[in-house]
Amino acid sequence: MSAPEMRATVSLAAIFALRMLGLFMIMPVFSIYAKTIPGGDNVLLVGIALGAYGVTQSMLYIFYGWVSDKVGRKPVIATGLLIFALGSFVAAGAHDMTWIIVGRVIQGMGAVSSAVIAFIADLTAEEHRTKAMAMVGGSIGVSFAVAIVGAPIVFQWVGMSGLFTLVGIFSILAIGLVLWVVPDAPKPVHVRAPFAEVLHNVELLRLNFGVLVLHATQTALFLVVPRILEAGGLPVASHWKVYLPVMGLSFVMMVPAIIAAEKRGKMKIVLLSAIGLILIGQLLLGVAPHTILSVAAILFIYFLGFNILEASQPSLVSKLAPGTRKGAAAGVYNTTQSIGLALGGVVGGWLLKVDGQSAVFFTCSGLVFCWLIIAANMKQPPRKKA
Repeated sequence: MSAPEMRATVSLAAIFALRMLGLFMIMPVFSIYAKTIPGGDNVLLVGIALGAYGVTQSMLYIFYGWVSDKVGRKPVIATGLLIFALGSFVAAGAHDMTWIIVGRVIQGMGAVSSAVIAFIADLTAEEHRTKAMAMVGGSIGVSFAVAIVGAPIVFQWVGMSGLFTLVGIFSILAIGLVLWVVPDAPKPVHVRAPFAEVLHNVELLRLNFGVLVLHATQTALFLVVPRILEAGGLPVASHWKVYLPVMGLSFVMMVPAIIAAEKRGKMKIVLLSAIGLILIGQLLLGVAPHTILSVAAILFIYFLGFNILEASQPSLVSKLAPGTRKGAAAGVYNTTQSIGLALGGVVGGWLLKVDGQSAVFFTCSGLVFCWLIIAANMKQPPRKKA
């Protein structure tokens, strides 16, 4: 990659990472914090608060991508990040579940991911685009690991209001990156009706369904796991003692899998194995005794699969997108991801309220099993050229 391409990719990946870091930091502690505020005893409302972000985001991803084609990427991305920051500050000032839900809805209105991915496509050559998308996927994985480990510690220092404020500050910092670090690009040419080819592409549809299930089950999992750890005698400020070794070891173990997928043409078997690990993790959470050590071991299995998929699927979308439809493919992919976030929060909260923790894990297991069957018929993706 040339120096301008590297600068563009690194800075846009950093924007992704800052935004996702803010989102991910809420997940490990929110269900615990919710117990302390009015309305937080209703786990369905807690699930809606976690999933509300995904609802508005899923409705606006394609629109943001379309507008960025018309007026340019930078104004759209900066505006979306500003809206996201506003929602974060609304949630920071909330004293009950209703206003936190309002803040999360506003956060979701800053749905800039599809515009960011399209911007990367504008600023990188075709032969380097998959590499750039993989860097973005990696940045999301790193931000997830940092957030999961750091959130309980930061929560202990500044509380949930401080966490939401920090999320807003991250978004404002990302605006600075957009305006002063990311290179300018020519105004993109709008292509009419770009989605038909994408929606008819079976391989992309498999990935879209997969990312929906991946994030639905992740959101549902974080409705329950913090409560399990707390019930096991581990206060929320010490949850990092579980998350740090789990995430660290899963990242180390992920590297050989990513190398095998990208460089040795083993993408299909790696993806199927990662889905299998997520399925095993969800099933074990549903049936195994919940000691701190057993939960940590199961979370390692789950997050090894999760991290592999989170790092590899975005680059696979850009690789499989037909012709000039990479932006459209990314928009649809991100939309289904957000629908998954919303479904995981709302349905997970309802299941937890109606039928308890095991119902959440077994329902998630059923979804992942369906995904495994659908993914089993995928074609072997094209091997990366030497």
